[in-house]
Amino acid sequence: MSDLAHLDAVTALRAFRSLQLSPVELLDAVTAQAERVNGDRETGVNAFTETFAGEARALAEKAATAYLNAARDGTPTAPLLGVPVATKEKHTLAGRRIEQGLAAHAGRISGADHPVVERVRQAGGVVHARTTSPEFSCATVTHSPMWGVTRNPWNLSATPGGSSGGAGAALAAGMTTLATASDIAGSTRVPAAFTGTVGYKAPYGRIPGLLPLSADWYRGDGPMGRTVADTALLAAVLSGRHPADHASWGPHGVPVELPEDPVAAVRGVRVGLSVRLGDFAVDAEVADATLDVAARLEQAGATVVPVDLPWTPARVMRTVFAHFGQILGPAMERECGDVASLAPYAQRFIADARRAAQRDGLVESLALDAALQGELATAMAEVDVLLCPTNAVTALAADGDHLDGPNVGDRHLDHYWEGHLTSPFNVANRCPVLAVPSGAAGNGVPTGVQVVGHPLDEAGVFRVGAAVEALVPRARWPLASDGDAPSLRADRTPSR
Repeated sequence: MSDLAHLDAVTALRAFRSLQLSPVELLDAVTAQAERVNGDRETGVNAFTETFAGEARALAEKAATAYLNAARDGTPTAPLLGVPVATKEKHTLAGRRIEQGLAAHAGRISGADHPVVERVRQAGGVVHARTTSPEFSCATVTHSPMWGVTRNPWNLSATPGGSSGGAGAALAAGMTTLATASDIAGSTRVPAAFTGTVGYKAPYGRIPGLLPLSADWYRGDGPMGRTVADTALLAAVLSGRHPADHASWGPHGVPVELPEDPVAAVRGVRVGLSVRLGDFAVDAEVADATLDVAARLEQAGATVVPVDLPWTPARVMRTVFAHFGQILGPAMERECGDVASLAPYAQRFIADARRAAQRDGLVESLALDAALQGELATAMAEVDVLLCPTNAVTALAADGDHLDGPNVGDRHLDHYWEGHLTSPFNVANRCPVLAVPSGAAGNGVPTGVQVVGHPLDEAGVFRVGAAVEALVPRARWPLASDGDAPSLRADRTPSR
């Protein structure tokens, strides 16, 4: 097995069970890769807030012994036994710091594991590192005064996205095998697209969260991986009812069944196609990659149906910020201490949310949500899934505050959040959404598509996502363990 650092989890587990590979070997590979490529907080990938080398190796050694025993006497093994997992810093670990990039939280210690961490550990996963995010996970880039700049392994001048940018960067760079993420406006899917990885936004409540903010119906915690199968595996481990989250639902540990022949499985599936989700400006390279995915699905036997949506960026922004003005914005103000001490992007978010709350109250916010949800339901009435881009732009600068929107073609965006087509599906948060790679732009940064399902139809998005993965050629992973250490690239500097 070449380049163990980029080995997928499903293959690794198969090799563990057959004793062809030890969990210690895999952990050593990703640890060595992280030491080689992570670099410093200003110019490197910089995807981890902290690592647990000693604790993780002890767990890997224990897993290796368990596989030896299982091979001898047939005892079953846990579903993630021995697999390295990096957890997003906001996912609390008992006895460890929980700071969320905020100076006001410096030194704060968690008293308990987050439900997703608890389930990773129960499943035998080896938590070996924690991943970076922007302050309070409120941006689609990943940098903060506390943790520095996290960069995209495919092009270090570009962001890996946010807020789960550290997770996407670590996966793409071979610094972990699986990662946890979260999503309130695209924070799993945006970095998945920018890093060529796979991210899943489950229906609201399918994966338990941590109260009180898990009660926010735009939110969701979830999995990221390098393949659809890996992401489905981690989703099964994380999903299901949990006593700490009364909104959680459904069975725990039951995987979505992926077809043996994913290309054949999309024959007859009706795929709705919307490149612009109404009137979003979309970069030509992103649009072409999305159309290419649709053409490949059609050639495989799917029926591709153009879908019209009456959405404008201004209306979507009004809808989501009306919501944020009621919950997330006030929560940030309460938690952050001195607003003036925050990163500029966090100050901008709080100011936007405050203005939105003055314009639209809670009842108006609910009406705005209901209108978008109804229009999506109407648009998808005759299709099985909706296909659209994840990001409208090909990249954003890694260290930018993005207080102004970028240019897309000859159109200037009012807000950089308009560069992502993700937040409408947090408004319609009962819909599962799988983000999968669609190709790469000329700057080397990957592009991605979203596969949006009907409410609670998880199997449908994984079926189509697996077909997209099988049909779209994938480039060799960046920063392979037998290559050179990374350095900043000057070609095609991303938008600021």
